[in-house]
Order: sequence, then C-alpha cells, then structure tokens
Amino acid sequence: MVKILLVEDNEMNRDMLSRRLEKRGYEVVSATDGLAGVEAAVTARPDLVLMDMSLPVIDGWEATKRIKKNPLTAAIPVIALTAHAMAGDREKAIEAGCDDYDTKPIELPGLLDKIARLTGG
Repeated sequence: MVKILLVEDNEMNRDMLSRRLEKRGYEVVSATDGLAGVEAAVTARPDLVLMDMSLPVIDGWEATKRIKKNPLTAAIPVIALTAHAMAGDREKAIEAGCDDYDTKPIELPGLLDKIARLTGG
C-alpha cells in the first residue's frame, strides 16, 4: 500500500483529501505544519509527500528544502499543493525541490495521475 504524507494546516482540506485518498486505497498520515511535516517524513517514511506551501512554523518551501537535504528523505517525491497560481509559482516550487505542483482547489483525477506517476503505481 502506498503511504502518503499529507502536510496541510487546514483541517477541512486535510480531512476531505485524506478521506478521498484512503477511499482509493492509499494509506494517509498527516502533519499540520511544516516542521511537523519534516519530522513525519523521517519517522513515517512515506512513499510521497503532498505539501501545502502556506503552512505555520515553517512554510512548505522550507519544509521541502529540508526534506530534500536529508539523505533519509531526499528520494521521497513531493507534490506542492498551493492556492498560489501566479506566474512563476510552479518554478518556485520546483526550485525548492518539489517534484510536481498542483493548485487548489484540488482536481482529484489530475492529482491521482501525478501520485501514480511518482510512486510507480
């Protein structure tokens, strides 16, 4: 079973996306801020991280940089989830180490395709 770490501070978004992913057979663990997300990436060893970019404590860009710098977590694919859909935001997320980028509100079929591509499933 593919394990996904969902780093999202908005409880409603976290709950809704977790349930939708679990219905499709994914195991979902979650964190509510960027620092907790970095720690959960080390302890939970997910197959993929869905990273909100606007997070408390440390933002998603910094959290992704820390995940990608740690040899224990560097290979874990990260998909940025953000309401920032301005020109250059995708490039900024990729530059931080994200493997892909998706905008909110989430369009689940497209996100599922990205998850499958990055996890080999």
